Amino acid sequence: MIDLRSIGYLLAGIGGTYLVFSFLREQIDTYKLRHIPTIGPKGLFSSYFGRFQFVKRAKDMLQEGYEKYPGGLFKIRTLDQWIVIVTNDNMIHDIRKAPENMMSFDFATRESFQQDHTMGKTVYLHPHHVDVVRTTLTKNIAARFSDVQDEIASAFGDEIPPDAEWKPYPTLNTVMRIICRTTNRLFVGLPVCRDLDYINLNIEHTILVFKSAFLINLFPSALHQIVGPLLSPLPASLKRARKHLAKMIEERIEKDDQYGRDWDGRPNDFISWILDEIPQEKQKELRNVEDILLWVLHTNIGAIHTTSMAFTNILYHLAIQPPEVLDILRNEMESAIDQYGWTKDAMSHMRRTDSFMKEVARMVGTNGTVVERMAMKDFTFSDGTTLPAGSRVAVPGFVLQRDENRYQDADKFKPFRFYDMDRDSAGLTEDAESTWTGSIKHQMTTPSPNYFFFGTGKHACPGRFFAVNELKTLVAHTLLHYDIKLEGDAKSVPAPVWLIRDISPDANISVMFRKRQRLKE
Repeated sequence: MIDLRSIGYLLAGIGGTYLVFSFLREQIDTYKLRHIPTIGPKGLFSSYFGRFQFVKRAKDMLQEGYEKYPGGLFKIRTLDQWIVIVTNDNMIHDIRKAPENMMSFDFATRESFQQDHTMGKTVYLHPHHVDVVRTTLTKNIAARFSDVQDEIASAFGDEIPPDAEWKPYPTLNTVMRIICRTTNRLFVGLPVCRDLDYINLNIEHTILVFKSAFLINLFPSALHQIVGPLLSPLPASLKRARKHLAKMIEERIEKDDQYGRDWDGRPNDFISWILDEIPQEKQKELRNVEDILLWVLHTNIGAIHTTSMAFTNILYHLAIQPPEVLDILRNEMESAIDQYGWTKDAMSHMRRTDSFMKEVARMVGTNGTVVERMAMKDFTFSDGTTLPAGSRVAVPGFVLQRDENRYQDADKFKPFRFYDMDRDSAGLTEDAESTWTGSIKHQMTTPSPNYFFFGTGKHACPGRFFAVNELKTLVAHTLLHYDIKLEGDAKSVPAPVWLIRDISPDANISVMFRKRQRLKE
């Protein structure tokens, strides 16, 4: 017979041990960082329980620290540990140039997302997908652009059928389906990219990875190996992915073995690219269905999450613009497409569109903190401040990008801010503007000390060139085929939703669409 009282004592003992362990670790970590100013509770007991403040007050606490310690650094207690926030440009440069064995991007990401359990060890032990995205995907943007544009048109036609009357669509959910289809037209091709279960798999897996990582990080690190497998979305996601992709991958490997890599009709897609990227010495270990599925699922997470958030925010901003701003954007788009067709070259000439998208990213972003790193050894900044090994460090991207000292009228949305900056720095006259090709300095893909949407340094988002071209195509298709407005004729952008450090567009907002009244055929 089960002794419930004994089980109760055991659970109480485990719970008590957990509280004591986490409290002691908290005091040790706090002592190591005692020389760093604190935002939020900092007492012996209050700092331990103050971790929950950051869940609801992340934005306010980051803003408070940025204003209280300008050009310096401060620390905030998050749910699982302290995080040191750096606001000084020289210190940010120190982080950017620090080698991986000093300030680790990979280890910080692995811990934040609990990659062992949510994404699989393959994605960080063998990150060949990063090189595929950085090089092969980027090189193939022009070659595969017609497929991307075709899938965008098809997805819009299915998700938002053109209609003469205004109709509302739940923006974020609709956008995620469109972007999942578009991305996977490149990754796995037709007809899989349009399969409803495959679309739902990638969207659901993306959401579950973030939720699972959040839940696992609520537990002390000593328990991650126990709770991680219980909360992991991987087994179920892999099972569903096999149904759609296993046969395709097996046939691709078999044909490569039989004919080499240049057989007639070999698809120019992510699966071929990742097979080509696997080093010769790793072929036997990694050239299999399971690992390729892990790379496909993982790459979809980045492609779907960031791009969907960005495009939803762009739609919210487009929906409240005065007609003259939309006319400028549409005229630019029509001129570029008339001259270059629906091509990558046309997208590169949409400089005002690029500026609009970058201004949205500057105003909203996707994270309150960016450029997160883990100090693998004691790390000394150029000003002499030392962080102990194990410290997590980040940059307050949201508040930094809205700093009046960095951007004039920083809290004001200026759709052509970066276009004007680029034009002014070039000393451009109105007569020369029509033939001006622009520079890359102020474009959305270019990180800078004042703009961190895609990160910075060697760890800047490897897929940003594809993402920006995809976003421009999405925006162009929207404005050239639809009129849009916010439901209820709202005139202000819906406030983003903060969950700890993550910033997301409000998923409860609908955008109204109708077939464009003055559609240019």
